[in-house]
Amino acid sequence: MGKTKTAVISGVPDEDLSGKAAYEAKKKAQEAKKAEEAKLSKKGKGSVSGVGLKGGERIKVVGGELPIDEPKIDKETSERSDKRTSEPRIRGKKYKTSLSKIDREKFYPLDKAVKLVKETSYTKFDGTVEMHVVVKKEGLSAKVTLPHPTGKTKKVEVADDNTVKKLKQGKIDFDILLATPDMMPKLVPFAKDLGPKGLMPNPKSGTLIKSPSDAKKFSADELTLKTEKKAPVMHTVVGKVSQKDNELEENIAAVIDAITARQIEKAVVTSTMGPGIKLKVN
Repeated sequence: MGKTKTAVISGVPDEDLSGKAAYEAKKKAQEAKKAEEAKLSKKGKGSVSGVGLKGGERIKVVGGELPIDEPKIDKETSERSDKRTSEPRIRGKKYKTSLSKIDREKFYPLDKAVKLVKETSYTKFDGTVEMHVVVKKEGLSAKVTLPHPTGKTKKVEVADDNTVKKLKQGKIDFDILLATPDMMPKLVPFAKDLGPKGLMPNPKSGTLIKSPSDAKKFSADELTLKTEKKAPVMHTVVGKVSQKDNELEENIAAVIDAITARQIEKAVVTSTMGPGIKLKVN
């Protein structure tokens, strides 16, 4: 067992006191110690023992309060965090002008909605017309072949040994990948890359074909619409702002028919960076 030393705070050394006076001084010191410890315990802070002595010695600290270090917070990080949480999103003048042309509470019929999409598009480039649909439940899917192209030419590739070489190099330069059953085992190692992008051939999407000659029958304008993993929402592209009104209307109508109006809670059409326009479905 190590020795225990007790430090007593007093104005007179112990050797200069009589026995009775030393006893009373010691008693007062103990009472002061208990009072101080009680005060510290109420504040959630305690005395510290066993600090920095060698040879098994211990020291009891009578009174005193050790400072508690506050966690260091990077000022710049804190300021960025505050800006993200407290500052509202600031919209530009062009967006606000476009938004003023729309009644946000109104559901527009298809023809007027398409006209508004074009009118509220303010980008210098030819914006994409998007459609966002809230359905009644998660896990819904639908196939639709759009009657008109969406403005983007999709590159369709039939999987072969050259495709496998490109995938080994991490190169994906196609929008749709078709494959025959004999090629599927060679594509399995790349499922982690192809799957999340919706490029892994499978019978449901019609991308698994019997022979390479069947690729001629495949329509690149056929879409497979699916809800998000954790939300009953579908997203798709229905054309370009520069397209004719009737082409956009027919593409949107085809999407609604594929999902079916009874499954749709709300549908919104919008152009790139433009405001959303609620669509009257029923």
